[in-house]
Order: sequence, then C-alpha cells, then structure tokens
Amino acid sequence: MPEFIIRVGTPDGQITDRHVQASSARAAEDELRQQGMHVFAAKRGALSLRDFLPRSRKAVSTERFLLFNQELLALVKAGLPILQSFDIMLERQKDTRFREILTDIRDKLKSGVSLSDAFASYGNVFPPIYSTSLRAGERSGDLEGVLRRFLKYQKMIVALRKKVITALIYPTVLVTMMVAMVFLMLTKVIPKFAEFYRGFDADLPAFTRVMIAISNGLTDHLLIVLIIAIVLILLARQWIATGGRVIWDRFKLKLPFVGPVMHRFAMMQFTQSLGTLLSGGTPMVPAIEIASQSIANQDVSTKVFAIVQQVREGEPLWRSLEATGVVSDLAVEMIKVGESTGALTEMLANVSEFYDEEIEARLQRLVAAIEPLILVFMGLVIATLLYAFYLPLFQLTSVGQQ
Repeated sequence: MPEFIIRVGTPDGQITDRHVQASSARAAEDELRQQGMHVFAAKRGALSLRDFLPRSRKAVSTERFLLFNQELLALVKAGLPILQSFDIMLERQKDTRFREILTDIRDKLKSGVSLSDAFASYGNVFPPIYSTSLRAGERSGDLEGVLRRFLKYQKMIVALRKKVITALIYPTVLVTMMVAMVFLMLTKVIPKFAEFYRGFDADLPAFTRVMIAISNGLTDHLLIVLIIAIVLILLARQWIATGGRVIWDRFKLKLPFVGPVMHRFAMMQFTQSLGTLLSGGTPMVPAIEIASQSIANQDVSTKVFAIVQQVREGEPLWRSLEATGVVSDLAVEMIKVGESTGALTEMLANVSEFYDEEIEARLQRLVAAIEPLILVFMGLVIATLLYAFYLPLFQLTSVGQQ
C-alpha cells in the first residue's frame, strides 16, 4: 500500500504532517477526518503515470443533491417515515451512482444506523456540514428545520456560483477567440508572408525574422509543443492536487480583479456554513472546524481553522477572526455585535448576505473592466503581427520608388 503525507489540523489547533498508508489519497484523508482532523493537502512520494491522469468524479452533483434534499424535505413535512421516503426517492432516482449510494444508506438505516451516520460514511461524496446538520436535527428532533436551513445555504452557494460562471462566459469566449486567431496567424498566415518575402530575397527587419522563427518552430514541431503543453498541465494539476494547493490558492487571492471576488466568496461560504451549523444546534468549536472545511480556498481555510484553539480557550469569535486578517472590518464588527447581543446566527446570515452583495457588485465591475481590456489587448496583438509583416512590404515599396 502506498504511503501518503497528509497535512492536517488537529483538534487542538495544531497544523502538522501525518504519514498514512492507504489505497488512495482519498482513503487516507477520510481516515484522518474520522479522527476529527481537518485535511489541508495530501501528497505521496513515488508517483506513477496513473497519478497524473484525470480521475472520474465520485461526488454527486450539487444540483442533484439539492433536488434530493428538496424532495426529502417535502416528504418529511408530509409526515412520511425516513425509510418510506427513501423508497419513494429511489424509484425516481435516475443517476446510477447516486442510486447506489442512496440504496446503501437505506440499508444502513434498516440495520439501525442513524441518518447522520449513514451520510457521514460517504464523507468523500457529501459535505461534512450536511451530516453534522442532520446529527444536530436528530438530537433536537427538528429534522425538518435542519433540512430547510441546509437548503437555504445550498441554494445561496449554487446561485452565487452561477452568477460567477455567467459573468465569466463572455470574457472566456473573447480570450478563446484571441488565442485561436493568434494560432491561426502563426500557423497559416505568417508562413505565406514568409514565402512571399523569400521570393524577393529581401533583408527583413529583426522583428519580422523573430516572428517567422516562432511560426516555423510552431508549425514544424506542433506535436512536440502540444505534448509539452499537456505534460506541463498534468504536472501542474498534480502539484495543485497535492502539496501545492495552498500556494496556488494563495496566489489566486493576489490576482487583480479576480482575487477580491474569490476572497469574498470564501468568507461567504464560511459565514453561511457557520450560521447554518450554529442555528441547528452544533457547538461553536466543531461548527468552526466543519465550516472551515466548506471553504474552497485552502489558504483561507487554513487561516480560519487556526482560530479553533483560540475559541476553545474562550477567545471571542470576532477577535479570533480579526487576528487572521481574512475578514473585513465591517464583518468583524457585525459578528462582534452578534456575539454581544446573543444574535450571532442572525448576524452571520447578515454577514453572508453582505458578502453576497459585494461579490455581485464586484463581478459587475470586473466584467465591465475586463471586457474592454481584452478587446484592446486583442487589437494590439493582431496589430503587432500585421505590423511585423507589412513593414517589409512598405520597405520594398519605398525602395522600388527610389
């Protein structure tokens, strides 16, 4: 069995590396999560080609999971027992993978396992916040309320992701068109110009000769260039998937325009998750541990998880978050007011809405700023290429007139 080096946060707030032998990195991570640890990154010593190949996703899509919980909530509200609810949903479930998981969960329920533990056994498929929320609902007897709060949380995350994707579609299309046009000019247009000038035996400007050399190198060694590009992409994916994830996420936060949006999205995930867990009855410390895992950006997740020990020792949440530097001053003040007035869950909901509105406003400004920049850059690139190859033509014309 291969050995994996897992960087984890321990229950007492320490960040350390653990060596685990397991069949896969996911299995090693699950083993440590069951011990109450927060996993930040995983890597292994010896790598094979299989490690670099894309893996099929085992997780259920967010939209499908959202629909499942909507149906479950409706059946629970109607007063149907959980087992009967699962039987009804299994009959209507078309996704093979999800049906297999739900069938196994139903079998676990029949054998006496609780609903929360049954879902927790699929920690690599469902978010930790879900099983924890279910456990809180089981203890309080308010499963309906827990499902309603989780659905609100999930809908907010899904809606925000759709906003981000929608906002970035047009800039992505523009960049793709620009790359395609440059590639076409380098591989098709420039070789024809080069052949034309070769017939005149003209002394070409240095800039034009450089562009011809680039074009020749690309057309003559296109397969090698593609192989190198694919290998670099696979190496980058493997590095990000293991030890480089935190570094990569930290770099993304520093990007102009995009970085602030990513940072606010991470904090919206945390405050929304924490509020959902606390309102469901989860104690503060485990709620922070689980909410930090809901943050997609590992750099922010690491900093937020580091406050666990401070909060466990009695430090107020607002002061611990303020020390991390990842929460805005206004959000810190709102959380401070929530803690002092005993309305922390309501204030966390307000903070997440505040971040949601900020993200939407920044996305609008981002799209408004980036579209003209891309168009101007496209124009400059194409104009530069045209200049490189029409310049010798102008020189030949001027020589002919003399």
